[in-house]
Amino acid sequence: MKIHQLKGYIQSIYLVEYPQQLLLLDGCCRADISMLEQFITGDLSRPFSDLKLIVVTHMHPDHAGAAHKLRKITGCKIASANMSKQWYTGLSGRFSHLVDIALATWVASRIGKTRKNLWYSPHLKIDYALTDQDTLPGFDDWRVLLTTGHTDRDLSVLHIASMRIYVADLLVKVKDRFIPPIPVNYPQQYRASILKVQALRPASIMLAHGGEVMLTERDFAHVLTVAPRKPFTIWTPAKNKLKRLLLRKKG
Repeated sequence: MKIHQLKGYIQSIYLVEYPQQLLLLDGCCRADISMLEQFITGDLSRPFSDLKLIVVTHMHPDHAGAAHKLRKITGCKIASANMSKQWYTGLSGRFSHLVDIALATWVASRIGKTRKNLWYSPHLKIDYALTDQDTLPGFDDWRVLLTTGHTDRDLSVLHIASMRIYVADLLVKVKDRFIPPIPVNYPQQYRASILKVQALRPASIMLAHGGEVMLTERDFAHVLTVAPRKPFTIWTPAKNKLKRLLLRKKG
């Protein structure tokens, strides 16, 4: 087993190589498909169809954006959390989907990437529904952990033998500090997820934004200290500012 860390459009991609098959630890951006194909067929000299399973950790554009198209091209299967409803549900969900694509496009522009089409379906059609402590279908050396908080369906995947864990957006590395992502929709669940990963004492943690890292007890303590106690989204600072202005006017 070998884990290749690739530089994706706006996130790190983790492709796991086995002699007979390949595993993708997240669904990437739509813009990552051609790069991923080139790496597999060129650098690894393997057929693209060796990709057998994609884990979609949650529904944001850089984690689910390429999943459907990769399945159509390679014939691979998609595994994700066992949820009764889609993340982007109803009119508010469709609006959130558009906002998330716009944010991903903005992030790409901030890091100097050429503008690309990031559109993907807001509704994920999965082949395998995963629950906490499941092993990945066809890859039973990987265990699934529910690590919700960022959204209601976040997954992490642990390689049991090496104790290396991919946590997607559970943590973000910014200027050598580890912080919570934006948004944290479920703050209590988020704190529980951080404690869950900490209790594993993983050998390393693979981040979608920050690479493969090792956290100290002090790092975990810092994350828990700065983690929000109330839901925190991209709109929260603006709402708080508006509240302060209204209170000043009343005063």
